[in-house]
Amino acid sequence: LDIMWKFIKNYALEIYSVIALLLIVCVAIFMGELTVIQKFVVFLSFLYILHEWEEGHYPGGFLDLISANVLQMDVSTEIKRGSRLITGVFLFAMTILPFFYGDRIPLFVVTVAAFSIFEGIVHIAGIKIFRLNKPYTPGMVTAEIELVTGIALIVYLATNHLAQWYDYTFGPFLFIACFAIMQRSLMAMIGFRYKDMFAIAKKRFGK
Repeated sequence: LDIMWKFIKNYALEIYSVIALLLIVCVAIFMGELTVIQKFVVFLSFLYILHEWEEGHYPGGFLDLISANVLQMDVSTEIKRGSRLITGVFLFAMTILPFFYGDRIPLFVVTVAAFSIFEGIVHIAGIKIFRLNKPYTPGMVTAEIELVTGIALIVYLATNHLAQWYDYTFGPFLFIACFAIMQRSLMAMIGFRYKDMFAIAKKRFGK
């Protein structure tokens, strides 16, 4: 079991990518005509795979930027690779729920749209936060496509009157809650606490 757990942590991104791609293939082969919302979610699922690889490997380096500028500590390669396991679970939750229940519960659709928009904003803001010399953060290309897709998904819901005010209100809060849980798990993995991050942020941006 220990060997298996180490394998899963070391190849978390690859495992997530294979499972997510297999689900997309199964949807394409075995499911009939998809709804517009389901098509949006399938496209976002594929984008999330590409985004994880752009952030982590091609060109990669986003976690290194966070380690150096936000955490201000060295994070081992093992922990960096293992952190993709937690991220993969989060991404599955973000996509599976709206795919199967989005047409009945628009709240889940708004949640995944809010996450996609957030990704695009974060990568643009990262240029200033990380004080980069070039207008690019690892993962930015796919993140901006996610942002545009997220906005398009919200527009689709609004123009077709598929969601109510409470979906638009609480969808982003649901995303924030899930994202906070994921971040808390990631920080626990490296022995970091929220108050440590706030202290570093205050020191860095309070200048």
